[in-house]
Amino acid sequence: MRFTLPNSRGIIETILVLLLLLALLFALYDVLKVFFGVFTFALIFSVSFATPYERLAKAMGQRRKLASILYAVILVIIVALPVVYIVSAMGKHMKDIIQLYANIQTKGLPPLPAQITELPFVGAGVADFWQHLQENPQEALMGYERQIHQVLHRLIAGSAGVLGTALQFILGIIISAILLASGDKAMRPVKTTLQHLLGRRDGLALLNATTNAIKGVSIGVMGTAFIAAFISWIGFVIAGLHFKIVLCALVFFLVLIQVGPLLVWLPLVVILAVDGHTGTAIFAAVYGLFVMLIDAVLKPVLIAKSGGRLPFLVLFIGVVGGLAAWGFTGMFKGAIILAVFYTIFNSWLAQRASTVKPAPEAGAGEFM
Repeated sequence: MRFTLPNSRGIIETILVLLLLLALLFALYDVLKVFFGVFTFALIFSVSFATPYERLAKAMGQRRKLASILYAVILVIIVALPVVYIVSAMGKHMKDIIQLYANIQTKGLPPLPAQITELPFVGAGVADFWQHLQENPQEALMGYERQIHQVLHRLIAGSAGVLGTALQFILGIIISAILLASGDKAMRPVKTTLQHLLGRRDGLALLNATTNAIKGVSIGVMGTAFIAAFISWIGFVIAGLHFKIVLCALVFFLVLIQVGPLLVWLPLVVILAVDGHTGTAIFAAVYGLFVMLIDAVLKPVLIAKSGGRLPFLVLFIGVVGGLAAWGFTGMFKGAIILAVFYTIFNSWLAQRASTVKPAPEAGAGEFM
């Protein structure tokens, strides 16, 4: 028996090519990792708004470039308005908060408003702590100095995070406008690659599953944000508040990025209570809880209804797990990963079922 040794030169060349390919992939990752968030938002927007964009382009006589510019301007305004309001408000009041903290340490506090001391359950405790602050502010704040610094640090970091997310939103909108203007040309390389790697049927099935996952999550998230903002606007009108449109835009943006409407309604309740509008404050507290309940309940329902043929449990686990792992964009990443796995697993089961031949039925004579 003769054994033939493999061509060592061919093996070495193959290994070198693979190492070079890995090095190029690592370098490509280092170059593009800064833009992963932007590309994720661009993919989300381009898939979510493909149908409305096509209708807009049709209404404008198939002038796709002009339609993409109008699409980008509208979405940027929707995103930019609440962000500009948040950043300007934080920048305006951050110095005041720091100065107030310094004045409390040295000069003490003014008298506590009577509306605060009369609050049920917490009024007496707040009044005692306030009196301690008035008598000896440095001693009263000494035990909470670390917590106060942590809160200020989180406020600054949170404002920077909101600003960074908004910037990624805007860049993602611009890139999605370019992708939508190009039409099917942008998706052609992706379709060709998937069909080449997985075959025509499985490649298209995988692409459809990914598209359905993105649409399901985006419709659920954006639909919930719109509904929460609209219901909040009704509450703001009933309460007779000013800046209703700005507050609605703020609710929409905070629900969209999964922060929730609490950051709008809680300060609103506190401000109304301090100003002496006790009845309006109670109404705002109850109505704010109702808005938060809608945000929690309606989102998974809309995601399940918009996910195409994907089961609700697959999308729900992907959304919750992705949100816990990666934040806002993780909802889409988790849903896509679970949808892709579910599609591949079903395709594998279908192939196994088609290849396994059923066992022949036993004849009557075999039991005799």
